[in-house]
Amino acid sequence: MISDFASGALAGLAVAMPIGAVGTYLIGLAARERTLTAAAAALGIASVDGAYAIVAALGGAGLQALLRQVTSWLVWIAAITLVIVATRTLLMAINRYRGYIGTLAEPSKLTPARAYLNLFAVTAINPATVVTFAAVVVGRSVSEGGSSWPAVAAFALGAFLASAAWQLMLAGGGSLLGRLLRGRRGQLGIAVCSAVIMLSLAVGVLLS
Repeated sequence: MISDFASGALAGLAVAMPIGAVGTYLIGLAARERTLTAAAAALGIASVDGAYAIVAALGGAGLQALLRQVTSWLVWIAAITLVIVATRTLLMAINRYRGYIGTLAEPSKLTPARAYLNLFAVTAINPATVVTFAAVVVGRSVSEGGSSWPAVAAFALGAFLASAAWQLMLAGGGSLLGRLLRGRRGQLGIAVCSAVIMLSLAVGVLLS
């Protein structure tokens, strides 16, 4: 059980630590939103990692064949999603800067629940998350007991907690960045940088 938990934690960190589209989105969101909202978004990412850990631990090598069938679709879905998210982020930031939808002092309409679901969905269809997680765990055997539920649960819990710790740290960094750049121009700059990075990643996803 302990070895399964440790293996899951290592797999979770291996997937979570590379900062790609999802990490960039989380940092930008945390810089603009309340701490509770950013934390909920971070847990949305970690929840997907935990769910993928369960699938990977149970699926074994069979998961590899399935991934080969759906990866091309995921690439297009992820690229389109990144473009939509980046465009929406940029337009909302510009509108807010110009004063069309209120001021920065007004509370955000993004609730913790919505932030959780948004990041859950973005992470779930991100090919980098799927492929990286598969590369880490596909073909492994869970401890000495095969795919027993206690072993699978320990592996998934380790992946979830490790991913959650890392994502919450990213959210904390984004919140700190947001406090340092509290002015309208600073918030606009954060949104623009976040959107440009996401658009670049969308292009990279299609060209890879």
